[in-house]
Amino acid sequence: DVATRTGFTSHRNLRETERELNELQYTLKCPSVEKCGQMRFLTAEAKASAGRLDGKMREKTLTMDTLNPQVKAVEYAVRGPIVLKAGEIERYLEEGGTKPFSEVIKANIGDAHAMGQQPITFLRQVVALCTFPELMDSPSFPEDAKWRARRILQGCGGHSLGSYSASPGVECIRKDIAAYIEQRDEGVPSDWENIYLTTGASDGIMTILRLLVSGKDSSRTGVMIPIPQYPLYSAAISEMDAVQVNYYLDEDNCWALDINELHRAYQAAKQHCQPRVICIINPGNPTGQVQSKKCIEEVLHFAYEENLFVMSDEVYQDNVYAPDCQFHSFKKVLYEMGPEYFSSVELVSFHSTSKGYTGECGFRGGYMEVINMDPEVKAQLVKLLSVRLCPPLAGQAAMDVIVNPPQPEEHTFKQFHQEKSSVLGALAEKAKLTEQILNAVPGIKCNPVQGAMYAFPRIFIPPKAVEEALGMQPDMLYCLRLLEETGICVVPGSGFGQKDRTYHFRMTILPSIEKLNVLLGKVRDFHISFLKEYSGLE
Repeated sequence: DVATRTGFTSHRNLRETERELNELQYTLKCPSVEKCGQMRFLTAEAKASAGRLDGKMREKTLTMDTLNPQVKAVEYAVRGPIVLKAGEIERYLEEGGTKPFSEVIKANIGDAHAMGQQPITFLRQVVALCTFPELMDSPSFPEDAKWRARRILQGCGGHSLGSYSASPGVECIRKDIAAYIEQRDEGVPSDWENIYLTTGASDGIMTILRLLVSGKDSSRTGVMIPIPQYPLYSAAISEMDAVQVNYYLDEDNCWALDINELHRAYQAAKQHCQPRVICIINPGNPTGQVQSKKCIEEVLHFAYEENLFVMSDEVYQDNVYAPDCQFHSFKKVLYEMGPEYFSSVELVSFHSTSKGYTGECGFRGGYMEVINMDPEVKAQLVKLLSVRLCPPLAGQAAMDVIVNPPQPEEHTFKQFHQEKSSVLGALAEKAKLTEQILNAVPGIKCNPVQGAMYAFPRIFIPPKAVEEALGMQPDMLYCLRLLEETGICVVPGSGFGQKDRTYHFRMTILPSIEKLNVLLGKVRDFHISFLKEYSGLE
Protein backbone atom coordinates (compact mmCIF):
# COMPACT_ATOMS: atom_id res chain seq x y z
CA ASP A 1 0.00 0.00 0.00
CA VAL A 2 2.80 2.38 0.93
CA ALA A 3 4.68 1.45 -2.25
CA THR A 4 1.65 2.29 -4.33
CA ARG A 5 1.18 5.69 -2.70
CA THR A 6 4.84 6.65 -2.87
CA GLY A 7 5.44 5.31 -6.35
CA PHE A 8 8.20 2.89 -5.24
CA THR A 9 7.97 -0.23 -7.37
CA SER A 10 11.47 -1.81 -7.56
CA HIS A 11 12.63 -4.48 -5.10
CA ARG A 12 15.39 -2.17 -3.97
CA ASN A 13 12.98 0.72 -3.29
CA LEU A 14 10.60 -1.59 -1.46
CA ARG A 15 13.44 -2.64 0.85
CA GLU A 16 14.40 0.99 1.46
CA THR A 17 10.79 1.90 2.23
CA GLU A 18 10.48 -0.98 4.68
CA ARG A 19 13.65 0.12 6.45
CA GLU A 20 12.42 3.72 6.71
CA LEU A 21 9.05 2.57 8.10
CA ASN A 22 10.83 0.46 10.73
CA GLU A 23 12.92 3.45 11.73
CA LEU A 24 9.76 5.59 12.00
CA GLN A 25 8.09 2.93 14.12
CA TYR A 26 11.08 2.81 16.50
CA THR A 27 11.05 6.63 16.70
CA LEU A 28 7.39 6.72 17.71
CA LYS A 29 7.96 4.08 20.39
CA CYS A 30 11.19 5.57 21.81
CA PRO A 31 10.97 7.85 24.87
CA SER A 32 14.11 9.66 23.80
CA VAL A 33 16.00 10.36 20.61
CA GLU A 34 19.19 8.90 22.11
CA LYS A 35 17.54 5.61 23.02
CA CYS A 36 15.76 5.54 19.72
CA GLY A 37 19.03 5.98 17.88
CA GLN A 38 20.56 3.04 19.75
CA MET A 39 17.61 0.84 18.87
CA ARG A 40 17.92 1.78 15.21
CA PHE A 41 21.47 0.42 15.00
CA LEU A 42 21.00 -3.19 13.94
CA THR A 43 24.32 -3.75 12.15
CA ALA A 44 27.03 -6.13 13.43
CA GLU A 45 29.37 -3.15 13.79
CA ALA A 46 26.90 -1.26 15.99
CA LYS A 47 26.24 -4.29 18.20
CA ALA A 48 29.97 -4.87 18.65
CA SER A 49 30.32 -1.18 19.54
CA ALA A 50 27.53 -1.45 22.10
CA GLY A 51 29.22 -4.51 23.60
CA ARG A 52 32.44 -2.57 24.04
CA LEU A 53 30.56 0.24 25.77
CA ASP A 54 29.30 -2.30 28.31
CA GLY A 55 32.87 -3.49 28.89
CA LYS A 56 32.10 -6.90 27.43
CA MET A 57 33.31 -8.67 24.31
CA ARG A 58 31.63 -11.67 22.76
CA GLU A 59 33.57 -14.83 23.54
CA LYS A 60 34.78 -17.00 20.67
CA THR A 61 32.78 -20.16 20.09
CA LEU A 62 35.76 -22.18 18.87
CA THR A 63 38.68 -22.19 21.29
CA MET A 64 41.30 -24.73 22.29
CA ASP A 65 38.93 -25.75 25.10
CA THR A 66 36.03 -26.41 22.72
CA LEU A 67 38.12 -27.78 19.82
CA ASN A 68 37.51 -31.41 18.86
CA PRO A 69 39.99 -33.29 21.12
CA GLN A 70 40.72 -35.78 18.31
CA VAL A 71 41.99 -32.89 16.17
CA LYS A 72 44.33 -31.80 18.98
CA ALA A 73 45.68 -35.35 19.13
CA VAL A 74 46.66 -35.33 15.43
CA GLU A 75 50.39 -35.01 14.67
CA TYR A 76 52.02 -34.96 11.23
CA ALA A 77 55.79 -34.87 11.51
CA VAL A 78 56.49 -34.49 7.78
CA ARG A 79 55.13 -30.92 7.93
CA GLY A 80 55.74 -30.36 11.64
CA PRO A 81 57.83 -27.90 13.70
CA ILE A 82 61.09 -28.63 11.87
CA VAL A 83 59.51 -27.57 8.57
CA LEU A 84 58.00 -24.43 10.14
CA LYS A 85 61.46 -23.52 11.43
CA ALA A 86 62.93 -24.14 7.98
CA GLY A 87 60.39 -21.72 6.52
CA GLU A 88 61.38 -19.04 9.05
CA ILE A 89 65.06 -19.45 8.13
CA GLU A 90 64.24 -19.25 4.40
CA ARG A 91 62.40 -15.96 4.91
CA TYR A 92 65.25 -14.65 7.04
CA LEU A 93 67.75 -15.41 4.26
CA GLU A 94 65.49 -13.84 1.62
CA GLU A 95 65.36 -10.64 3.70
CA GLY A 96 69.15 -10.41 3.68
CA GLY A 97 69.93 -12.26 6.90
CA THR A 98 73.15 -14.24 7.21
CA LYS A 99 73.68 -17.86 8.22
CA PRO A 100 76.58 -20.30 7.83
CA PHE A 101 74.77 -21.47 4.67
CA SER A 102 73.13 -19.77 1.69
CA GLU A 103 70.02 -21.92 1.26
CA VAL A 104 67.74 -24.37 3.07
CA ILE A 105 67.70 -27.82 1.48
CA LYS A 106 64.34 -29.40 2.26
CA ALA A 107 64.86 -33.15 2.36
CA ASN A 108 61.83 -33.65 4.58
CA ILE A 109 59.18 -34.63 2.05
CA GLY A 110 58.84 -36.70 -1.13
CA ASP A 111 57.96 -33.78 -3.41
CA ALA A 112 59.86 -34.70 -6.57
CA HIS A 113 59.19 -31.61 -8.67
CA ALA A 114 60.03 -29.25 -5.81
CA MET A 115 63.40 -31.02 -5.70
CA GLY A 116 64.00 -30.32 -9.40
CA GLN A 117 62.68 -33.46 -11.11
CA GLN A 118 61.32 -32.63 -14.56
CA PRO A 119 57.78 -33.65 -15.56
CA ILE A 120 57.19 -36.55 -17.92
CA THR A 121 56.47 -34.82 -21.24
CA PHE A 122 53.73 -37.17 -22.43
CA LEU A 123 51.74 -36.91 -19.20
CA ARG A 124 51.78 -33.12 -19.30
CA GLN A 125 50.80 -33.14 -22.99
CA VAL A 126 47.70 -35.24 -22.35
CA VAL A 127 46.62 -33.18 -19.33
CA ALA A 128 47.23 -29.93 -21.24
CA LEU A 129 45.07 -31.15 -24.13
CA CYS A 130 42.32 -32.18 -21.71
CA THR A 131 42.48 -28.80 -19.99
CA PHE A 132 42.56 -26.71 -23.18
CA PRO A 133 41.09 -28.77 -26.05
CA GLU A 134 41.82 -26.01 -28.56
CA LEU A 135 45.38 -27.37 -28.52
CA MET A 136 44.11 -30.40 -30.46
CA ASP A 137 44.67 -28.32 -33.60
CA SER A 138 48.31 -27.68 -32.73
CA PRO A 139 50.95 -29.68 -34.63
CA SER A 140 53.17 -29.41 -31.54
CA PHE A 141 51.19 -32.17 -29.82
CA PRO A 142 51.56 -35.81 -30.91
CA GLU A 143 48.56 -37.80 -32.10
CA ASP A 144 49.21 -40.41 -29.37
CA ALA A 145 48.47 -37.75 -26.78
CA LYS A 146 45.52 -36.30 -28.70
CA TRP A 147 43.56 -39.52 -28.99
CA ARG A 148 44.03 -40.24 -25.27
CA ALA A 149 42.83 -36.74 -24.42
CA ARG A 150 39.79 -37.07 -26.72
CA ARG A 151 38.87 -40.38 -25.10
CA ILE A 152 39.10 -38.93 -21.60
CA LEU A 153 37.07 -35.86 -22.56
CA GLN A 154 34.37 -38.02 -24.13
CA GLY A 155 33.90 -39.57 -20.69
CA CYS A 156 33.50 -36.15 -19.03
CA GLY A 157 30.25 -34.23 -18.75
CA GLY A 158 30.07 -31.64 -21.54
CA HIS A 159 33.39 -33.01 -22.80
CA SER A 160 35.05 -30.74 -20.23
CA LEU A 161 37.60 -31.38 -17.50
CA GLY A 162 35.76 -28.70 -15.53
CA SER A 163 32.72 -30.92 -14.98
CA TYR A 164 32.03 -33.27 -12.11
CA SER A 165 32.56 -36.94 -12.82
CA ALA A 166 30.71 -39.85 -11.24
CA SER A 167 31.86 -40.17 -7.62
CA PRO A 168 33.94 -43.33 -8.27
CA GLY A 169 35.64 -41.57 -11.22
CA VAL A 170 35.47 -41.35 -15.01
CA GLU A 171 34.37 -44.75 -16.34
CA CYS A 172 36.96 -45.09 -19.13
CA ILE A 173 39.76 -44.26 -16.67
CA ARG A 174 38.51 -46.90 -14.23
CA LYS A 175 38.56 -49.41 -17.10
CA ASP A 176 42.11 -48.38 -18.03
CA ILE A 177 43.22 -48.91 -14.43
CA ALA A 178 41.67 -52.39 -14.34
CA ALA A 179 43.48 -53.28 -17.60
CA TYR A 180 46.75 -51.98 -16.14
CA ILE A 181 46.34 -54.09 -12.98
CA GLU A 182 45.64 -57.22 -15.05
CA GLN A 183 48.79 -56.61 -17.10
CA ARG A 184 50.91 -55.80 -14.03
CA ASP A 185 49.71 -58.94 -12.23
CA GLU A 186 50.18 -61.15 -15.28
CA GLY A 187 46.56 -61.99 -15.93
CA VAL A 188 44.99 -61.84 -12.48
CA PRO A 189 41.48 -60.55 -13.23
CA SER A 190 40.48 -57.03 -12.25
CA ASP A 191 36.90 -55.71 -12.34
CA TRP A 192 36.72 -52.01 -13.24
CA GLU A 193 33.70 -51.62 -10.95
CA ASN A 194 36.03 -52.38 -8.01
CA ILE A 195 38.19 -49.36 -8.96
CA TYR A 196 37.63 -46.01 -7.26
CA LEU A 197 39.53 -42.86 -8.20
CA THR A 198 40.74 -40.84 -5.21
CA THR A 199 42.29 -37.47 -4.40
CA GLY A 200 45.75 -38.95 -3.97
CA ALA A 201 46.18 -42.25 -2.11
CA SER A 202 45.70 -40.43 1.22
CA ASP A 203 42.05 -39.73 0.43
CA GLY A 204 41.39 -43.41 -0.23
CA ILE A 205 43.19 -44.52 2.93
CA MET A 206 41.17 -42.08 5.06
CA THR A 207 37.91 -43.20 3.42
CA ILE A 208 38.50 -46.90 4.06
CA LEU A 209 39.53 -46.24 7.67
CA ARG A 210 36.26 -44.31 8.20
CA LEU A 211 34.37 -47.44 7.17
CA LEU A 212 36.36 -49.62 9.54
CA VAL A 213 36.43 -47.56 12.73
CA SER A 214 33.64 -48.29 15.20
CA GLY A 215 32.94 -49.39 18.75
CA LYS A 216 33.72 -48.05 22.21
CA ASP A 217 36.09 -48.99 25.01
CA SER A 218 37.38 -52.55 24.53
CA SER A 219 35.38 -52.96 21.30
CA ARG A 220 37.01 -49.95 19.60
CA THR A 221 38.64 -50.73 16.27
CA GLY A 222 42.34 -51.48 16.48
CA VAL A 223 44.41 -50.55 13.43
CA MET A 224 47.70 -52.41 13.05
CA ILE A 225 50.39 -50.23 11.50
CA PRO A 226 54.12 -50.74 10.92
CA ILE A 227 56.63 -48.88 13.06
CA PRO A 228 58.28 -46.86 11.63
CA GLN A 229 55.20 -45.68 9.71
CA TYR A 230 54.05 -42.87 7.45
CA PRO A 231 52.41 -40.34 9.83
CA LEU A 232 49.20 -40.22 7.78
CA TYR A 233 48.20 -43.46 9.51
CA SER A 234 48.77 -42.36 13.10
CA ALA A 235 47.14 -38.99 12.33
CA ALA A 236 44.04 -40.65 10.85
CA ILE A 237 43.78 -43.08 13.76
CA SER A 238 43.95 -40.19 16.26
CA GLU A 239 41.38 -38.13 14.35
CA MET A 240 38.94 -41.06 14.23
CA ASP A 241 39.54 -42.04 17.85
CA ALA A 242 40.57 -45.57 16.88
CA VAL A 243 43.32 -47.56 18.62
CA GLN A 244 46.82 -47.60 17.13
CA VAL A 245 48.34 -51.08 17.27
CA ASN A 246 52.08 -50.97 16.58
CA TYR A 247 54.01 -53.81 15.01
CA TYR A 248 57.75 -53.17 14.73
CA LEU A 249 59.75 -53.79 11.58
CA ASP A 250 63.08 -55.59 12.03
CA GLU A 251 65.81 -52.99 11.54
CA ASP A 252 68.57 -55.58 11.89
CA ASN A 253 67.06 -57.49 8.96
CA CYS A 254 66.69 -54.56 6.54
CA TRP A 255 63.32 -53.53 8.02
CA ALA A 256 61.71 -56.88 7.18
CA LEU A 257 58.25 -57.71 8.52
CA ASP A 258 58.43 -60.49 11.12
CA ILE A 259 55.30 -62.66 11.39
CA ASN A 260 56.03 -63.39 15.07
CA GLU A 261 55.92 -59.66 15.76
CA LEU A 262 52.48 -59.48 14.12
CA HIS A 263 51.19 -62.19 16.45
CA ARG A 264 52.69 -60.45 19.50
CA ALA A 265 51.14 -57.10 18.59
CA TYR A 266 47.75 -58.66 17.81
CA GLN A 267 47.50 -60.64 21.04
CA ALA A 268 48.58 -57.68 23.16
CA ALA A 269 46.04 -55.39 21.47
CA LYS A 270 43.14 -57.79 22.05
CA GLN A 271 43.36 -56.97 25.75
CA HIS A 272 42.04 -53.43 25.20
CA CYS A 273 40.55 -53.18 21.68
CA GLN A 274 39.32 -55.19 18.72
CA PRO A 275 41.97 -55.34 15.96
CA ARG A 276 40.11 -55.28 12.64
CA VAL A 277 42.60 -54.04 10.07
CA ILE A 278 46.28 -54.36 9.20
CA CYS A 279 48.10 -51.71 7.12
CA ILE A 280 51.21 -52.47 5.08
CA ILE A 281 53.39 -49.99 3.16
CA ASN A 282 55.32 -51.72 0.38
CA PRO A 283 57.83 -50.48 -0.70
CA GLY A 284 58.27 -48.91 2.69
CA ASN A 285 57.98 -45.32 3.82
CA PRO A 286 60.11 -44.18 5.65
CA THR A 287 62.24 -47.31 5.69
CA GLY A 288 62.73 -48.02 1.97
CA GLN A 289 62.46 -51.81 2.21
CA VAL A 290 60.77 -54.04 -0.39
CA GLN A 291 58.86 -56.96 1.11
CA SER A 292 59.55 -60.44 -0.24
CA LYS A 293 56.82 -62.64 -1.68
CA LYS A 294 57.20 -65.04 1.26
CA CYS A 295 56.70 -62.20 3.71
CA ILE A 296 53.53 -61.07 1.89
CA GLU A 297 52.18 -64.63 1.93
CA GLU A 298 52.72 -64.78 5.70
CA VAL A 299 50.92 -61.47 6.23
CA LEU A 300 47.95 -62.57 4.12
CA HIS A 301 47.74 -65.92 5.91
CA PHE A 302 47.83 -64.07 9.25
CA ALA A 303 45.01 -61.77 8.07
CA TYR A 304 43.01 -64.80 6.89
CA GLU A 305 43.41 -66.59 10.23
CA GLU A 306 42.61 -63.56 12.39
CA ASN A 307 39.85 -62.23 10.10
CA LEU A 308 41.60 -58.91 9.47
CA PHE A 309 40.88 -56.39 6.72
CA VAL A 310 44.06 -55.69 4.69
CA MET A 311 45.09 -52.22 3.47
CA SER A 312 48.08 -52.33 1.11
CA ASP A 313 49.75 -48.98 0.40
CA GLU A 314 51.57 -49.57 -2.89
CA VAL A 315 52.23 -46.03 -4.09
CA TYR A 316 55.97 -46.77 -4.55
CA GLN A 317 55.44 -49.86 -6.70
CA ASP A 318 57.56 -48.38 -9.53
CA ASN A 319 60.34 -47.35 -7.12
CA VAL A 320 62.40 -50.53 -6.70
CA TYR A 321 66.18 -50.11 -7.02
CA ALA A 322 67.90 -53.11 -5.42
CA PRO A 323 68.72 -55.67 -8.13
CA ASP A 324 67.73 -58.60 -5.88
CA CYS A 325 64.31 -57.08 -5.03
CA GLN A 326 61.02 -57.14 -6.92
CA PHE A 327 57.64 -55.55 -6.28
CA HIS A 328 54.87 -58.09 -5.62
CA SER A 329 51.35 -56.75 -5.35
CA PHE A 330 49.32 -58.08 -2.42
CA LYS A 331 46.49 -58.85 -4.83
CA LYS A 332 48.61 -61.05 -7.08
CA VAL A 333 50.10 -62.94 -4.14
CA LEU A 334 46.61 -63.41 -2.68
CA TYR A 335 45.42 -64.84 -6.01
CA GLU A 336 48.35 -67.25 -6.19
CA MET A 337 47.56 -68.51 -2.67
CA GLY A 338 44.40 -70.11 -4.06
CA PRO A 339 40.61 -69.61 -4.20
CA GLU A 340 40.13 -70.07 -0.45
CA TYR A 341 42.19 -66.94 0.19
CA PHE A 342 41.40 -64.94 -2.96
CA SER A 343 37.64 -65.25 -2.50
CA SER A 344 37.56 -64.30 1.18
CA VAL A 345 40.33 -61.95 2.37
CA GLU A 346 39.13 -58.34 2.23
CA LEU A 347 41.84 -56.26 0.55
CA VAL A 348 42.15 -52.66 -0.61
CA SER A 349 45.24 -51.60 -2.57
CA PHE A 350 46.25 -47.97 -3.17
CA HIS A 351 48.25 -46.19 -5.89
CA SER A 352 49.00 -42.55 -6.67
CA THR A 353 50.29 -40.07 -9.25
CA SER A 354 52.52 -38.48 -6.59
CA LYS A 355 55.32 -41.04 -6.50
CA GLY A 356 56.77 -43.53 -8.98
CA TYR A 357 58.61 -41.91 -11.88
CA THR A 358 56.09 -39.09 -12.47
CA GLY A 359 56.16 -37.38 -9.06
CA GLU A 360 52.99 -35.43 -9.88
CA CYS A 361 52.07 -34.59 -6.27
CA GLY A 362 50.08 -31.45 -7.06
CA PHE A 363 47.55 -33.19 -9.32
CA ARG A 364 46.30 -35.19 -6.32
CA GLY A 365 45.50 -38.24 -8.43
CA GLY A 366 45.14 -41.78 -7.15
CA TYR A 367 43.00 -44.89 -7.04
CA MET A 368 42.08 -47.83 -4.86
CA GLU A 369 41.02 -51.35 -5.84
CA VAL A 370 38.55 -52.97 -3.44
CA ILE A 371 38.46 -56.78 -3.22
CA ASN A 372 35.88 -58.97 -1.41
CA MET A 373 34.02 -56.09 0.25
CA ASP A 374 30.50 -56.93 1.44
CA PRO A 375 28.05 -55.61 -1.23
CA GLU A 376 26.00 -53.66 1.32
CA VAL A 377 29.18 -52.09 2.72
CA LYS A 378 30.31 -51.24 -0.80
CA ALA A 379 27.07 -49.29 -1.23
CA GLN A 380 27.99 -47.37 1.92
CA LEU A 381 31.44 -46.72 0.46
CA VAL A 382 29.87 -45.23 -2.68
CA LYS A 383 27.65 -43.08 -0.47
CA LEU A 384 30.68 -41.83 1.45
CA LEU A 385 32.52 -41.06 -1.79
CA SER A 386 29.47 -39.19 -3.08
CA VAL A 387 29.70 -36.72 -0.20
CA ARG A 388 32.95 -35.36 -1.62
CA LEU A 389 31.39 -35.38 -5.13
CA CYS A 390 34.45 -36.55 -7.12
CA PRO A 391 38.25 -36.40 -7.24
CA PRO A 392 39.84 -33.62 -9.36
CA LEU A 393 39.47 -34.52 -13.02
CA ALA A 394 42.97 -33.28 -13.88
CA GLY A 395 44.30 -35.81 -11.35
CA GLN A 396 42.14 -38.52 -12.87
CA ALA A 397 43.54 -37.69 -16.32
CA ALA A 398 47.12 -37.84 -14.98
CA MET A 399 46.37 -41.22 -13.39
CA ASP A 400 45.09 -42.47 -16.73
CA VAL A 401 48.40 -41.64 -18.43
CA ILE A 402 50.32 -43.57 -15.75
CA VAL A 403 48.25 -46.71 -16.29
CA ASN A 404 47.96 -46.20 -20.07
CA PRO A 405 51.40 -44.92 -21.17
CA PRO A 406 52.79 -44.94 -24.72
CA GLN A 407 53.29 -48.43 -26.13
CA PRO A 408 56.38 -49.59 -28.11
CA GLU A 409 54.59 -49.23 -31.44
CA GLU A 410 53.62 -45.60 -30.76
CA HIS A 411 55.59 -42.59 -31.95
CA THR A 412 55.93 -41.13 -28.43
CA PHE A 413 57.25 -44.31 -26.82
CA LYS A 414 60.96 -43.60 -27.31
CA GLN A 415 60.94 -40.23 -25.53
CA PHE A 416 58.62 -41.51 -22.81
CA HIS A 417 60.80 -44.56 -22.15
CA GLN A 418 63.96 -42.44 -22.05
CA GLU A 419 62.45 -39.99 -19.53
CA LYS A 420 61.05 -42.76 -17.31
CA SER A 421 64.32 -44.71 -17.34
CA SER A 422 66.31 -41.55 -16.61
CA VAL A 423 64.24 -40.73 -13.50
CA LEU A 424 64.30 -44.25 -12.09
CA GLY A 425 67.99 -44.72 -12.95
CA ALA A 426 68.93 -41.51 -11.16
CA LEU A 427 66.90 -42.53 -8.10
CA ALA A 428 68.66 -45.90 -7.99
CA GLU A 429 72.05 -44.15 -8.18
CA LYS A 430 71.08 -41.74 -5.39
CA ALA A 431 69.75 -44.58 -3.22
CA LYS A 432 73.15 -46.31 -3.40
CA LEU A 433 75.08 -43.07 -2.89
CA THR A 434 73.06 -42.20 0.22
CA GLU A 435 73.61 -45.61 1.78
CA GLN A 436 77.37 -45.56 1.07
CA ILE A 437 78.09 -42.06 2.38
CA LEU A 438 75.97 -42.38 5.54
CA ASN A 439 77.47 -45.75 6.45
CA ALA A 440 80.96 -44.22 6.23
CA VAL A 441 80.10 -41.78 9.05
CA PRO A 442 80.95 -42.89 12.62
CA GLY A 443 77.75 -43.25 14.64
CA ILE A 444 75.38 -43.60 11.66
CA LYS A 445 74.02 -46.87 10.28
CA CYS A 446 71.84 -46.90 7.17
CA ASN A 447 70.09 -49.97 5.78
CA PRO A 448 70.07 -50.37 1.99
CA VAL A 449 67.47 -48.16 0.30
CA GLN A 450 65.84 -50.96 -1.68
CA GLY A 451 62.93 -48.82 -2.90
CA ALA A 452 60.64 -45.80 -2.35
CA MET A 453 62.27 -42.35 -1.98
CA TYR A 454 63.80 -42.19 1.51
CA ALA A 455 66.62 -43.25 3.76
CA PHE A 456 65.96 -43.81 7.47
CA PRO A 457 69.40 -44.00 9.07
CA ARG A 458 69.94 -44.81 12.74
CA ILE A 459 72.00 -42.17 14.53
CA PHE A 460 73.96 -42.47 17.76
CA ILE A 461 73.11 -39.62 20.14
CA PRO A 462 75.43 -39.37 23.15
CA PRO A 463 73.84 -39.55 26.65
CA LYS A 464 74.83 -35.94 27.34
CA ALA A 465 72.79 -34.77 24.34
CA VAL A 466 69.86 -36.94 25.43
CA GLU A 467 69.92 -35.23 28.82
CA GLU A 468 70.11 -31.78 27.26
CA ALA A 469 67.00 -32.47 25.17
CA LEU A 470 64.87 -32.29 28.36
CA GLY A 471 61.20 -32.41 27.26
CA MET A 472 62.16 -32.62 23.59
CA GLN A 473 62.78 -35.87 21.76
CA PRO A 474 66.58 -36.28 21.40
CA ASP A 475 66.34 -36.74 17.62
CA MET A 476 64.26 -33.55 17.43
CA LEU A 477 67.12 -31.70 19.14
CA TYR A 478 69.52 -33.30 16.65
CA CYS A 479 67.45 -32.31 13.61
CA LEU A 480 66.92 -28.75 14.86
CA ARG A 481 70.65 -28.33 15.37
CA LEU A 482 71.29 -29.82 11.91
CA LEU A 483 68.87 -27.32 10.37
CA GLU A 484 70.18 -24.27 12.23
CA GLU A 485 73.85 -25.05 11.56
CA THR A 486 73.73 -26.45 8.01
CA GLY A 487 70.37 -25.53 6.45
CA ILE A 488 69.49 -29.21 5.99
CA CYS A 489 65.84 -30.01 6.79
CA VAL A 490 65.12 -33.65 7.67
CA VAL A 491 62.43 -35.23 9.87
CA PRO A 492 63.16 -36.79 13.30
CA GLY A 493 62.56 -40.52 13.50
CA SER A 494 60.32 -39.98 16.53
CA GLY A 495 57.73 -38.54 14.12
CA PHE A 496 57.45 -41.94 12.42
CA GLY A 497 57.81 -44.17 15.48
CA GLN A 498 60.86 -46.16 16.54
CA LYS A 499 61.94 -48.58 19.25
CA ASP A 500 62.78 -47.06 22.63
CA ARG A 501 66.29 -45.64 22.99
CA THR A 502 66.90 -45.72 19.23
CA TYR A 503 67.11 -42.53 17.16
CA HIS A 504 66.75 -41.91 13.44
CA PHE A 505 65.94 -39.30 10.87
CA ARG A 506 64.17 -39.56 7.52
CA MET A 507 65.59 -37.86 4.46
CA THR A 508 64.45 -38.01 0.87
CA ILE A 509 66.84 -39.04 -1.89
CA LEU A 510 65.12 -36.74 -4.41
CA PRO A 511 67.63 -33.84 -4.66
CA SER A 512 69.89 -33.81 -7.69
CA ILE A 513 73.14 -35.79 -7.47
CA GLU A 514 75.09 -32.56 -6.98
CA LYS A 515 72.82 -31.25 -4.24
CA LEU A 516 72.58 -34.67 -2.60
CA ASN A 517 76.38 -34.83 -2.36
CA VAL A 518 76.36 -31.42 -0.67
CA LEU A 519 73.58 -32.51 1.69
CA LEU A 520 75.26 -35.77 2.69
CA GLY A 521 78.62 -34.02 3.15
CA LYS A 522 77.02 -31.50 5.51
CA VAL A 523 75.28 -34.28 7.45
CA ARG A 524 78.61 -36.11 7.81
CA ASP A 525 80.48 -33.03 9.05
CA PHE A 526 77.67 -32.04 11.41
CA HIS A 527 77.37 -35.51 12.93
CA ILE A 528 81.09 -35.78 13.63
CA SER A 529 81.03 -32.30 15.19
CA PHE A 530 77.95 -33.27 17.24
CA LEU A 531 79.70 -36.37 18.59
CA LYS A 532 82.79 -34.37 19.53
CA GLU A 533 80.70 -31.75 21.31
CA TYR A 534 78.69 -34.19 23.41
CA SER A 535 81.10 -37.06 23.98
CA GLY A 536 84.56 -35.62 23.48
CA LEU A 537 85.34 -38.21 20.80
CA GLU A 538 88.18 -37.46 18.40
